[in-house]
Amino acid sequence: MSENATIDPGRAEELRDQAVTQLVTDGTIVSQRVEAAMRAVPRERFAPEAALEDVYSPYGAVITKRDEHRVAVSSVSAAQIQAMMLEQADLRPGHRVLEIGSGGYNAALLAEIVGPGGAVTTIDIDPEVTERATRLLKENGYERVRVVRADAAQGVPEHAPYDRILVTAGAWDIPPAWMDQLAAGGRLVVPLRMRNLTRSISFLKSGDHLTSTSARICGFVPMQGAEEHRETLVLVNGTEEIALRFDDEVPADPHQLDNAILHPRVETWTGVTVGLQEVIDTLQLYLATHLPGFCIMAVDPNLDTGLVSPNNPRFSLAAVDDDTFAYLVTRRTPEEQSVEYGIHAYGPHGAAFADAVSEHVRTWAREQRGGPGPRIDVYPVSADVAADLVITKMHTRVTFTWPPATAAG
Repeated sequence: MSENATIDPGRAEELRDQAVTQLVTDGTIVSQRVEAAMRAVPRERFAPEAALEDVYSPYGAVITKRDEHRVAVSSVSAAQIQAMMLEQADLRPGHRVLEIGSGGYNAALLAEIVGPGGAVTTIDIDPEVTERATRLLKENGYERVRVVRADAAQGVPEHAPYDRILVTAGAWDIPPAWMDQLAAGGRLVVPLRMRNLTRSISFLKSGDHLTSTSARICGFVPMQGAEEHRETLVLVNGTEEIALRFDDEVPADPHQLDNAILHPRVETWTGVTVGLQEVIDTLQLYLATHLPGFCIMAVDPNLDTGLVSPNNPRFSLAAVDDDTFAYLVTRRTPEEQSVEYGIHAYGPHGAAFADAVSEHVRTWAREQRGGPGPRIDVYPVSADVAADLVITKMHTRVTFTWPPATAAG
């Protein structure tokens, strides 16, 4: 007998309705199809290990498996993230859907939306995950969902083409099979990592490439198997206290930074202020696509000697220029209702680099602040792409087209 037998169905339904109502109120759920599915599927039955209050916390994930280092490798994603991606997918009854990354609950939501006239296939590389998904889907009346154990890099060609492909694990690249198995005019929703920043992007297939229709901040357990990709760490000063994380391009000679921290810190303030509740995801992407040497700085809290002083020791926007590095900081304004962006730089060219990074922040504020962000296109890596801002990965070339300054909000 499953753990679900001890759960009070009335209490579960009450919490489910409260969570869905909250997601409707905050604007995450905008369609009746997604709302109806999330009210219909009992989320607690796909996370029987967790307390009901945790299961129905709209913004919290439920970890279902960890590796030997206690790192999460499988989870039931936060309901807010799942609802957001379902809205990005624009699912319709009768659609054929491939879900990459199994768990059971999200596949049940997909099955509710596409209905008996549609088809849902879910794939995962981990046999424990697929066995669990198969069992839970069957127990809860979703036997028609196909569960496949395999490396998702190859997709599931026997049931292609798909009207929609939803990826529920963090992806560094888009394998050719996903594009090949997506129907013409179909939609791929994927949490894509680009220079250490993850965005859930909804892509439409147009000919030989994909074009974004929306991009939302998110976080996901990374993919395993052939498409697994690890960041490169550059240790400043040769110790693990300060690490610069690179997801794509890596400095040609990282050892040039060995003595950067020995130079006095240069501190520059940009004059750019943002409200405490203002969304600044476009600033992150703007710097990632315009600032050479962009990376993320992380400070080990157990080794921190105060050599650097970021606001967030685990995640600070940073960049490297040969023998010099810099990172963004903020300080409260006198009114305490906003913060101002500043730059800390270390190295023999700290002043010049701090000024260069500051100008990028000011340009964002003048030209892109409040705007829609860039259009993101994905082409096969062999394509001859005419674009100024390109990230080249293993299978693809990702391009960014920022709107003219007059179009920004």
